[in-house]
Amino acid sequence: MGEGWQIGGGINGGLLLAVAGHALSLDHPEHPDPVSISGYYLSASVPGPAEVRTESVRRGRSLSTATASLSQGGEERLRVLATYGDLSTHQGEVRTTAVAPQLPPVEQCIGVEHAPPQLISQAALLERFDLRLDPASVGWALGQPSGRGLIQGWFKLADGREPDPLSLLLVADALPPVTFDLGMPGWAPTIELTVHLRARPVPGWLRVVHSTRNLAAGHFEEDCEVWDASGRLVAQSRQLARAPRPPK
Repeated sequence: MGEGWQIGGGINGGLLLAVAGHALSLDHPEHPDPVSISGYYLSASVPGPAEVRTESVRRGRSLSTATASLSQGGEERLRVLATYGDLSTHQGEVRTTAVAPQLPPVEQCIGVEHAPPQLISQAALLERFDLRLDPASVGWALGQPSGRGLIQGWFKLADGREPDPLSLLLVADALPPVTFDLGMPGWAPTIELTVHLRARPVPGWLRVVHSTRNLAAGHFEEDCEVWDASGRLVAQSRQLARAPRPPK
């Protein structure tokens, strides 16, 4: 894992989950796509070599279940439990009451180039993304957080790669911590992250919304929805994270 994927004191949790998820997909070529994947973050990762060990728990006709462990320097950083399938076989009827976020056009949203320098210094991974945030959800960058606990915007990878199921694991943890919108800047380490994938995304921009409804006992949940360019909800996630510590 190279330089440029850090946020705060460690490597981005979504990237770690995608790395482990890729190893699991190689072990189950008949079931290439994560359907449900949960990661438990045991210690902060750093740039450098990492080892992923996988173990198959069950191989069925439509689904396989497996675990993975990501380690660095002999210390386990991430433990994963996942169910894999083939999302291409699920292109039938979709019933949902979820509503895609209403965003201004991409060109009217706020790009990473407008981010405060102190944010980039703490979140180098933002330069790996073509992220355009809804102006209505970036008041925190001007010292005016809304207090709603909501950040949303458009997402693409900066290198132009189109989205795929594994990249959605990264997208689920790609936006700035939603606690920024609560007036709480700083690193918010992920404790646990679960992603459910609903479909393979079509090429184009993704719409991503992060929100929280509860912060208590020093922890908060962050819910994420990812919608593809066709307007379909392709991924949902929830993570438990530690609230940023007040500056000293």
